[in-house]
Amino acid sequence: MSELHELSALTLRNGLARGAVSAREITEHFLRRIDALNPRLGSFVTVTHDSALAEADAADERRRAGAPLPMLHGMPLAHKDLTDVAGVRTTLGTAALDPAVATEDSPLAAVLRTAGAISLGKTQVPEFGLSCYSENLIAPPARNPLDLDLSPGGSSGGSAAAVAAGMLPFAPGTDGGGSVRIPAAATGLVGLKPNRGRVPAGSGQADLGQFVVAGPLARSAVDAALLLDAMVRSPNYRATSAASRTARSFLDAALRAEGRFRIGVSTASPFSAALDVDPDQVSLEALNSGIRQLQSAGHDLVDAPLTYDPRYASAFQTVWTAGLATAPIPEDREEHLTDLTRVMRRRAQRRSAPELAAAVDILRQFEYDTILQYSAYDMILTPALGMSPRPVGWYTDSNADTDYERQCRYTPYTSMVNVCGLPAITFPTLTTPEGLSMGVQLIGRPSDEAHLLAVCAQLEAHP
Repeated sequence: MSELHELSALTLRNGLARGAVSAREITEHFLRRIDALNPRLGSFVTVTHDSALAEADAADERRRAGAPLPMLHGMPLAHKDLTDVAGVRTTLGTAALDPAVATEDSPLAAVLRTAGAISLGKTQVPEFGLSCYSENLIAPPARNPLDLDLSPGGSSGGSAAAVAAGMLPFAPGTDGGGSVRIPAAATGLVGLKPNRGRVPAGSGQADLGQFVVAGPLARSAVDAALLLDAMVRSPNYRATSAASRTARSFLDAALRAEGRFRIGVSTASPFSAALDVDPDQVSLEALNSGIRQLQSAGHDLVDAPLTYDPRYASAFQTVWTAGLATAPIPEDREEHLTDLTRVMRRRAQRRSAPELAAAVDILRQFEYDTILQYSAYDMILTPALGMSPRPVGWYTDSNADTDYERQCRYTPYTSMVNVCGLPAITFPTLTTPEGLSMGVQLIGRPSDEAHLLAVCAQLEAHP
């Protein structure tokens, strides 16, 4: 008989709804997993044993009383330590600010609490969610369950490591430049970045470029779809366009797993004009494996001759780091920032308003030009990552510029999707001889998360 952490999130959810297992039993099981595994993995910064068990008991009482059960009744998850959860400290991954105990839930935490989910704590992030690795100066780094010497990526790295290690059945993340898709790809999970405006809550930080959106991390397309359905159900909310509304649930789309599509394949990156970002051999092997699997599933794959504005790299960095200029960090605490944050903050503070406006304009034009190119295809396929997962400490063993350059070379295909506001999904297609997972990214048409989930589910059913 499978242990609870080996079951899919959907199976757990259905068992809770039937009363085959109690919320208390599931919560205790996953808390034991966290207590046993977290000292080695560094996934959690804070574990909320008492409040989680109290919420589980309340969920069981609701079921005994015959009250209607919400979508995620009794389901355990955790939030990134960028997200406020009432009664729990938020560190933002920084030593430059004192942790604050939140007085109320952030919108994302509130939506998922209303859906019946039970938070088990807060997970490790980079400082202010800035980086594609989950290391900071306040807690041990998050580590990849597939190899503890390697990073699970970021900025949702603690959450991804927790799901991959069976400490959680799934978890919400936030993605402003790949922060859901990168750690999913590094740990062998499914990571979905929804369309801009799809999820009404979930911004992890001030976001001038409107890059950040909340999305699910899960072990399968079906489990990711289940969590996404809960994330989009916000009171008094309607999606921002007619195209963003779907008559059926995302779970239904993943379970049906229907559709055959014309998919353009590309290894072009908008960072190429500024950096050497050629994908390494294992990234290309994962891409080729994904091509074969998609072709076997009946999809039409063709080369996509994509080109990108050479000004992208500079414009993206300018807009991505702009919020650091006004972050409320006391001058006498700046020495407690990481080198990357301190350098990027000082540069952001020196930029003029016209320089910032020009960068925003470049990215707006980039969005238009890129979506126009993508419109010749139903989906675009790229490698998920530019190289295999990197060692813990690899980014920070030099200066800030080297750190940032390494991040761009590791993740050359993700941030452009945030700039364009499009949906994208990463999923595994290859296991290396060393046991690492590598995968691909599928970028969908505007608001087409349902088809991305369906294609992912197709490959899971027929690898």
